[in-house]
Amino acid sequence: MASEPVVICDYDPDWPARYERLRALIAPALGELAAAIDHVGSTAVSGLAAKPTIDLAVRLRSAADLPAAIDRLARLGYEHEGDFGVAGREAFATPPGHSTHDHHLYVCLPDWRGYDDQIAFRDHLRAHRRTMLAYARLKRALALEHGTNRAAYTNAKADFVANVLRKAGRAPPVRLRGRP
Repeated sequence: MASEPVVICDYDPDWPARYERLRALIAPALGELAAAIDHVGSTAVSGLAAKPTIDLAVRLRSAADLPAAIDRLARLGYEHEGDFGVAGREAFATPPGHSTHDHHLYVCLPDWRGYDDQIAFRDHLRAHRRTMLAYARLKRALALEHGTNRAAYTNAKADFVANVLRKAGRAPPVRLRGRP
């Protein structure tokens, strides 16, 4: 069975509002367990073309809070999927009633360095329009090249992401794997 095509859309000014609606659901459920909840990924950068999927990253206050976070998110319909090979970052399946690729939710342990890398990458793109536009061009080209192979698409962006993170003072970067 072929996976869905990688589709890159023009920036949608509704993406921040979609994030806020999701955050408004998740934040009260996690309460004191969450040190931060951030909009990360390309939809968090104004003007950046992206897959229309909101990425939310939650940083826990304590690693010991992970079981409680899993339980609280389960009450909202999120199913814990494990770390997909990225130790320190736990993925959750989108609850029923949402499009499969409507959003991705990740819960991160307090010491997982990738959380800070995601924030640094997002903030660098927000502050450097030329870099953001170059990233948009790369994403569109890679979407055409890799078609339905999301892992190959994600991996092909790795050198660009690493270069931006070095410029943002975050070398060497954590390599993230895409969702299956």
